[in-house]
Amino acid sequence: MKGKAAAKAAADVLMTLALFFVTGYQFWGEAPHEWAGTAMFALFIVHHILNTRWHKALFKGRYSAMRVLILVTDCFVLASVLIQMYSGIVMSRCVFAFLPSAGGMANARRLHILGAYWGFVFMSLHIGLHWNAVLGFFRKASGLKGVSRARGAVAFIAGAAVAVYGAYAFTVRKFPVYMFLGSKFVFLDYSEPAALFYADYTAVMGLCVFIAHCVTKLLRGPGKKHAP
Repeated sequence: MKGKAAAKAAADVLMTLALFFVTGYQFWGEAPHEWAGTAMFALFIVHHILNTRWHKALFKGRYSAMRVLILVTDCFVLASVLIQMYSGIVMSRCVFAFLPSAGGMANARRLHILGAYWGFVFMSLHIGLHWNAVLGFFRKASGLKGVSRARGAVAFIAGAAVAVYGAYAFTVRKFPVYMFLGSKFVFLDYSEPAALFYADYTAVMGLCVFIAHCVTKLLRGPGKKHAP
């Protein structure tokens, strides 16, 4: 793998791991949560620096439905990340504690909830919209050649199963409640096993990835190349 491609893959993997880490606030505590969130923001910047070609092409070429969908999703990801960073700085008691207090703690908490839950969903959809590139990376890394219908069928069934459980976890974990500010606070269970929590969140991400990947197949249509 070439240097830049390897750097992109590393940044994306680390950013995804950081995303999962910050969701488990109850397991790691406040200081690690803040440091991981700051690292995630830094990786987000690195991700965009490594994808300057995408930025340069923004005002070039025709905008198909697929390209519009990707752009809109990316804009929502950007908005959620900026909201998270702003609200995180306002509420910070560790990393940015040296900054003077600007007040507005209650509003910052609400923004942090919105950014966290909408951000998780849109980042997962972003991954799903680029799932062909992810699959291509794993195929290359594992030495698999060509496309296998049997392998594709197994992958689809596995993805559908994860999506079904993800829909259940999406409801049980109260994503709709927090996404629409049905509660001013996120109620955390400090006694639950971390493995169960992360299994549920992985399934929710899997649901979003599955939906986005299916949408890309519909928009691109049969017989078309699925460019990364």
